[in-house]
Amino acid sequence: MKRTVVGIAFAVVPIILGAAVAFGRPLSLYGDAAPSVAAADGLRDDAARLRVGAERTEEYLPLVEGRRVAVLAHAASTVGDEHLVDMLCRKGVNVTGIFSPEHGFRGDADAGEKVGDSVDAATGIPIRSLYDGRTLRPSDEVMRSFDVLLVDMQDVGLRFYTYYIAMLRMIDACAEFGRDVVILDRPNPNGMYVDGPVLDMRYKSGVGALPIPVVHGMTLGEIARMAVGEGWAKSADITVVPVENYRRSTRYVLPVAPSPNLPTQHSVYLYPSLCLFEGTAVSLGRGTDFPFEVYGHPDMKGCDFSFTPQPRAGAKNPPLCGCECFGTDLRGKADEEIIAEGFNLEYVIDAYRRLDMGEKFFTPFFEKLVGVDYVRRMIIDGHTAAEIRGKWQPDVESFMQRRRPYLLYE
Repeated sequence: MKRTVVGIAFAVVPIILGAAVAFGRPLSLYGDAAPSVAAADGLRDDAARLRVGAERTEEYLPLVEGRRVAVLAHAASTVGDEHLVDMLCRKGVNVTGIFSPEHGFRGDADAGEKVGDSVDAATGIPIRSLYDGRTLRPSDEVMRSFDVLLVDMQDVGLRFYTYYIAMLRMIDACAEFGRDVVILDRPNPNGMYVDGPVLDMRYKSGVGALPIPVVHGMTLGEIARMAVGEGWAKSADITVVPVENYRRSTRYVLPVAPSPNLPTQHSVYLYPSLCLFEGTAVSLGRGTDFPFEVYGHPDMKGCDFSFTPQPRAGAKNPPLCGCECFGTDLRGKADEEIIAEGFNLEYVIDAYRRLDMGEKFFTPFFEKLVGVDYVRRMIIDGHTAAEIRGKWQPDVESFMQRRRPYLLYE
């Protein structure tokens, strides 16, 4: 059985990385260019042969046999057409509790919405929320109710996507109580490049917990290895069940939406760049059928495209609700072009210049998302996206070297 035990020993896994690209481009696993359409088709063929960690039951069911099991999971934690928890119960695993991250166990809560404890209607298992606004870690009583924690969540590879933070909090708790952690790894759909500022820990928050770039290129299993190895998390006994037949360049299409406002693969690719609008006066389409694929504002005149955010499931009170917003529609932009551009500040710079609002364009949340103080300053001072990328590129190159011992995939 292929096991990766973190906190006891590290296996140095060979990796294949493209050379660092020229100034003004993201650090890509493809070298100087994103894959052509033909190459992308080949990568999709690879994806058809993948077995995510949760599907590799022969690797982890022996680790939980006869033990009390808690599960950290969400709506995308599926094994084929079945939810992981349902599959475990069907196989007779003693699941004593479920921990839920942001958006809740069934994935229907808004971004940032506080979610309380509940009971899973399908199994009767208690659900303990890690996103209720109070719980820093489960109580001692809850921690004593299980022997091993199974982690299975579909991440999208961004520093401000909070599932990895929930995982790290549980790793710390398990380290304190001597509980084993088994991570059922899943592909990172944005794992083909690394880009964006490395978090200045002065801006550590609920949307940024580690000194890593905005687009870090790692899976949750790899993040766990690095967090423990670098001393960013406590040293728990961690086993990672890797994804079978996965390469970092694999174009993995998510079978289930990982959160309510990332409903399409296209939105997942645009999410790294458009999420910065959460820290501005601009709407990125929450409350529409196409969140994270558009951006606009009522005062952004002279645009052929407009949209009006309205309350809906997953966006109960969206920014600029009920206001007609004029702006840019990115739904027709090719995936390959988005990936080649990497973490792209051009959208934010475009909206900043067209609105001409000065500092009022930004909110304090902008720094928490981008992770540093110089991006706002450089935008206001009139720098281009390529010039600002040049500021963070050396830090990204250093990070890529630092993460090498913790990688599991080529």
